[in-house]
Formats: sequence, C-alpha cells, structure tokens
Amino acid sequence: MRVSLSAIALAVSATIMSIGATAASAASSVPVAAAENGRLWFVELAGKPVADGNTAAAVRSEQAAFRRAAGAAGIRYTERRAFETLFNGFSVEVDSGDRAKLAQVSGVKALWPVELIQAPVPERSGGGSAADMATAVTMTGADIAQNSLGLTGAGVKVAVMDTGIDIDHPDFGGSGTNGTTPFPSARVAYGWDFVGDAFNADPASPAYNPVAVPDPNPDDCGGHGSHVAGIVGANGTVKGVAPGVTFGAYRVFGCAGSTTADIMIAAMERALADGMQVLNMSIGSSFQWPQYPTAQAATRLVNKGMVVVASIGNSGANGLYSAGAPGLGDKVIGVASYDNISVTLNTFTVSPDNTAIGYSAMTGSVAVPTSGSLPMSRTGTTSSASDACSPLAPGSLAGTAALIRRGSCSFAIKAQNAQAAGAAAVVIYNNSAGRFAGTIAGSGVTVPTVQISDTEGALIDGRIAAGPVTMSWQSGVGSFANATGNLISSFSSYGLSPDLQLKPDIGAPGGLIYSTYPLEAGGYATLSGTSMASPHVAGATALLLQATPKTPAQAVRTILQNSADPAVWGANPSLGYLDNVHRQGAGMLDIDDAILATTRIEPAKIAAGEGEAGPFTQTLKIENKSSAAVIYDLSSAHALSTGGVITPSFYASDASVAFSAASVSVPAKGSATVDVTITPASGPVNGQYGGYVVLTPQGGGQTHRVPFAGFVGDYQGIQVLTPTANGFPWLAQLSGGSYFKCDPGCGYTMAGSDIPYFLLHLDHQSRRLRLEAFEAASGKAMGRVSDDEYLPRNSTTTGFFAFSWNGTTFNGKGKNGNQWSTVPDGDYVVKLSVLKALGDESNPAHWETWTSPTITIDRP
Repeated sequence: MRVSLSAIALAVSATIMSIGATAASAASSVPVAAAENGRLWFVELAGKPVADGNTAAAVRSEQAAFRRAAGAAGIRYTERRAFETLFNGFSVEVDSGDRAKLAQVSGVKALWPVELIQAPVPERSGGGSAADMATAVTMTGADIAQNSLGLTGAGVKVAVMDTGIDIDHPDFGGSGTNGTTPFPSARVAYGWDFVGDAFNADPASPAYNPVAVPDPNPDDCGGHGSHVAGIVGANGTVKGVAPGVTFGAYRVFGCAGSTTADIMIAAMERALADGMQVLNMSIGSSFQWPQYPTAQAATRLVNKGMVVVASIGNSGANGLYSAGAPGLGDKVIGVASYDNISVTLNTFTVSPDNTAIGYSAMTGSVAVPTSGSLPMSRTGTTSSASDACSPLAPGSLAGTAALIRRGSCSFAIKAQNAQAAGAAAVVIYNNSAGRFAGTIAGSGVTVPTVQISDTEGALIDGRIAAGPVTMSWQSGVGSFANATGNLISSFSSYGLSPDLQLKPDIGAPGGLIYSTYPLEAGGYATLSGTSMASPHVAGATALLLQATPKTPAQAVRTILQNSADPAVWGANPSLGYLDNVHRQGAGMLDIDDAILATTRIEPAKIAAGEGEAGPFTQTLKIENKSSAAVIYDLSSAHALSTGGVITPSFYASDASVAFSAASVSVPAKGSATVDVTITPASGPVNGQYGGYVVLTPQGGGQTHRVPFAGFVGDYQGIQVLTPTANGFPWLAQLSGGSYFKCDPGCGYTMAGSDIPYFLLHLDHQSRRLRLEAFEAASGKAMGRVSDDEYLPRNSTTTGFFAFSWNGTTFNGKGKNGNQWSTVPDGDYVVKLSVLKALGDESNPAHWETWTSPTITIDRP
C-alpha cells in the first residue's frame, strides 16, 4: 500500500508542497506558503480502471466497497469526483489526520495529491503578425504538407484541453462578433466547460472561487486556449498547422487563476467519450513522476486509440528533471520548445541612418508612443554586469531614452533607477543571444519601457559611444530575424524522467508564436512557451492521420521521432555541439518527412539507464514499407552531457556506440534488426549523457535517427536531502504565518496548528519518504507518522516542503492489521527516511535519514 506525499501536505501550485522559492534571510524562520492545497487527494483503488480491461460494474462495486469501509471506520471526507474509465478511484477533500487513515482502508492502492494547476502564463511579446506563424510552420515542414501534399487535417478531431476556444473568432469559423456564434459550431463541434468563468482553485488568490459551475459552452475568456487552438488549426488571418481539423474544446480554467488535476482527468474522460482522435494539453505539473494520475490517465487514452500530446514545461531555468505531467506519461508525446526564426515587432529608428530597431513593450509598461523623438543615453556598456542596478545621479538621464543592459537585478529596478534619474523612456537590451520577454508590472514606472535584442543593444551602444544618437518612435512594424531561431528556447524544461526514461520526446516551435486570441483581447497575440510548441505537434499529428488514417495511436510518436532533426546547443551554437537529448528529445518535428517516410525504426528512443551497470544493448527493428531494398549505414552523434540537478553544467560526451554490423540491409516490404551497444560516458559524475543513432541510406534518401540517453554512474549517488543555506531539515513551529526553527527542541499542545512541522529540501525526486516516531529517551518505536511515495523535487535550491504530525501513528502491518493510536504526552523524536529514485529498499545505501530534535507533547 502506498501513500503519495505527506501526512499533511501544504501545497503551492503544481510543485506540490513547495513553501516558496526564496527562503527568509533569517536562519530561524521562513514564511508559510500563501496557498494551502493539502486537503485534496486522489484515492486510487487496487482494481484496474475500465480503460485497462475492467468492467464498469466491477469498478463501481469496488468503489462502493471502499465507501462502506471508510464509513464504517468513521473516516471523515468529502467525495469530489469519481472516475472509472481512465482512473479507478476518487478525488476527495480530507483533513490530515483522516487522510492517513483513508490510505489504510482495504482496497486502497495509493493516495496522490490533487495538484493545483496554475493557468499557463506564457511569455507575451508585443507586435507580431500572421507572417510569424507562417515562418513557424515552415520550421516543421507543415507548409510542405499543406501545399505540396494537399493536407489540412480535414476529418480529424482534435481536442484542446485549456481555457476554451473563442467560438466567435473568424479564424475558427465564427461570426467575428462576440456572443453571436452558437455552440457547437462547424469548426468547434465538441466540448464542455467544466468550471465556469469565475472558477479559480488557488486559495492564495483574492479571486479564489473553488465552486465549479459547468456549462455546455466552452467559450474562451482567458486567451491561452484560443492561442493554442490557432496553432493547431486556425484558418483565416492566421493559418495553423492543420487548418481543416474539427475542434473539441474542453475548458478546465476560469477566466483567470488555477484548476485542479482531477478536473483534468474529468476532461480526458469526456474527450474520450466524444471520440476525439488527438488531445493537446498545454498544461501540466513540473518536477513530477510518470506515475502521477494525469500522466497515467493520458497513457491510458493512448491505449484507447487517442494520440496525446502535452507540453513538457517551462521550467528550464530550474534545471534537470524538471519535466511535467502529463507530458511525462509513458505513451504521451512530451514536447519541448524551439524559438521561431522570425518575429514581427513594433519599431523605433535610430540616427544617423534611421536603422529600424524591433522592440516589444515590457509587461506592465505604460503605452508606448507611435511618434516623437528622444535623445538617447546609456548607463553602462556591453560589458556591464549590473547596469543601472544602483541609484543613478539625479538628472543624469533627463529627457532621454536610457539604454540599459540586462543582468544582475530586476527589470523593475533598472527602470525605476532610470526614471528617478530623469529618463523619459527606458530601452533594455539582452545580455545573451536573442530576444526576451520581461516585466516591470507593479513597479510604479510611468515612462515607456521596452526590450530589444543583444545585437540591437550593442549597435546603439556603439553609436552612443561615438556621438549623439536620436531615437524616433514609429507607427509601423518590421520583420526581424531571430538570433535564437531553430534553437531550444531558454524556458524549455529538461528531462530525464525521474525513472530515467527519455523525456522530452520531440520539439517544435514555441518561442515567439503569433496566433489567435479572444476578440475582446485584440484577436491575435504573440506568446512563448512549450504551450505553443505542443499544438504544432498536435496539428502535425492531424496531418499524419489524414494522410494515413489507419495509423495506430501508439505508433504516431515513433513515426514523428524517426524523422525529427536535432539542433545544436543554444548557449553557443558556433561550437557545433548538439543540444542535450534530455532537453530536445528526437529534435525538431519534421512532419513532411514523417508523412513521406517508408522506414520505421522501433524503439524510437533508447533509455540506457544507470551507467554503473555498464554497456547497454538495444535491438532496433527497422521496417521498410517501400518496394525497394534499402541499405542503411550506421553511425552515431554525441550530444552534450549535463551535470548537477537544479543548476546544470555542460560537458562534451565521451560515450561510445557500437553496432552488430556497420550497415544493415532491409528488404522491400520487410524488416531487419541491428544491435546497438552504448557504453556510458565517463563523466560528469551523477550527470546525464545522450546522443543519436544515425541511419543513413546508401544512394541518398531520408536519414533517420534514434535518440538515446542515460545516467553517468550510480543514480542513487545523487543526494536528496541536500543542505541549504537555512540548514534544512528543520523541526518547526507555526506562528503568525511563519515557521520557526526549533533548536534544540519544541513543545506542542497538539491543539489546532500547534503541532510539529518538518521542513525539508528535496534536491531530487524521491521514491519514498517515511516518517516514524520514537520515544526520545528509550528509543521505543511508536509507529509510522506517514509513508509516502513518488515525491517531486523542489524547484529551486532554497525551496522546501512541509510535513506535519498530528500525534497519531500506525503500526504498518498492512491494511487489515494497522492499529492507529494517539501517542500519550511525552518526549519524542521523528526519524525521516528518504528512499532515492529507483532505489532498492533493502539497500541501506539507497536511503538518507534525519532525526528531529526532541518533540515535547503536553496537551492541555
């Protein structure tokens, strides 16, 4: 029997119980999470769901038995939703004490937290035009599929689980006037609103409203879903990847705020009932395991014949193992993001030759003028590391547009300092290649604040150094090449999966994508995120299914991966290294090649596992569907390796690949096999390595690749309970919205929130976390406090999780033998034991432990 997560889980958004990314400077206290989501849990029952072969009657019988047993035990909980198709169990609301008891009811397989899923907030840039979508479509070959192969996705039903779709939008066949297009419409023919406009599941939000008010019309007031759907298949001003698809809109967010993971599963079950062929989910939970219920439900959808595509996440800045569920699902296509090769932007010009500079307004900026001129000034140079991070001389920038280099401090601080020195506008340029999207929201800055690329900043800086420069705001737009085009986006999350499976699976354009937006919000917008990459793959899948309607859902990922094209390392493309396999998967989607391919290679990806085990051999099956034999020469290509977890470092790989034969002949309409032996890289210790098996046809034709990735050394060598600046783990008390460290110990009345809390930083995902209580003096075991499985990691080096103890323990003898008891007043310690990812429970070296200071229980 397993319980996922703590005896009481204090949760912040999708990182489960994360209390915050930044610890307080004082070593003795840290703030409590603003949001508390520890009362919502999935109860997974032991029997299979219907999708795995069980009958609905058997599932309902098992669920009824659980309800009777829980009632007989006097366990207090509120049932939210019951599931039988993709998940056998419930979502419930339950307090911490009854949660632990609920886990011990006969027939319970596992408890999982119902995660709070924040509404996707992609980077938003100003400007943009339909031409930007057109360039993104060319990056994947979708333009060739449309124009040369005549494919539109017609007849294919694509579900979009998101904020809804603007049914009135003319690019979706709507009237162009809000509220006048009936649902269902010709293009948006299926769907459901599961929540209503006012729904917001985030307790920390001033607009918190957990009461869902479903209705039949999934119209969009948030914007994200319409943007995603436009990438899949808009057909108007914007032309998406598959402009002929029929949409299903499954709305799981209100106009703003958050949803919950159980609503996602409800939407998956509805999409299945509606007969959707493809599901796009540009939402998810970072740092998760593929065992999480949304990932498991998504895999079951694939087993039932639906192709599931999901964004891998925007947590690239948070290091390795940051991929999210459901994209981590075993049969889900998890999608990484590449930057668009071109972007349309608003412009200003600079003297002496009126060179056009493309800019976007920072989020929170006042309106930017479309006419007028200003002299330009600068506060540093192209080598300044902390430009404008300190107060500037009063009046030193009076009446000028101040050029400032990004770095070291927030954009708001830079803009505030410039405005205080008299600047009439602020122009911030990048300190790395390409463009970016920043914010000064809430800063109080009242002058226009815009952002430009590193090269444009360097150009202006050089001109200012040479003499006076004047900038002139323009009313028009311009198209600009993007220096980071065709490279992995800086925000795109890293794999591998915590169980060392290869994720992400593939990539697509997601940075600087122009697409549809609700009419009331302007009709079109440029957004960036893996949210924008995933629908490129969903639309491409629709083109593939139109071209080859009998393609099984479980074969689609293989077909797409076989023809993908990996990109070079985005941090320094000139070096020529391929970017990490555990960040781009098979590479950039190449849909026209995938549709035209006559060769299929399985498996389409290789997870080589732990390097400590030595060389790994995988047999590849190569199938040739053409009428002529093909001989493939076999080779390999290295990708960069990474070290670390939350803060990655990069290394050239010395892994080697050997083949059972130098080439392989595949007969017409036949197949052949070849053995691939991968010898792991020798470093870095506890790192990840990867590369590509390359199959090049003799005499020309399409080259195919199979990505591989593995871990360097002993996976259990990663430290989980990594010390932090605040010295976690802690025994703590809760008071006045903060946790206070107990050193050497604390006393508790066990009334209300006056109970022991345990704060710990998990630097890596862990397979199990167990808390056990002992008498402080004698060491007598009092029983387990909690026993949790599949824990995520913290998102930052200063983040932490909180667990609590309400004074009860159980003896751990099994479902029918557990004896719950309340410990008497006295002195105790709690031992915390963490089993590392993929660890062997019988091996003490795979566990890390910590014992708390003395806990004195003295009830009134």
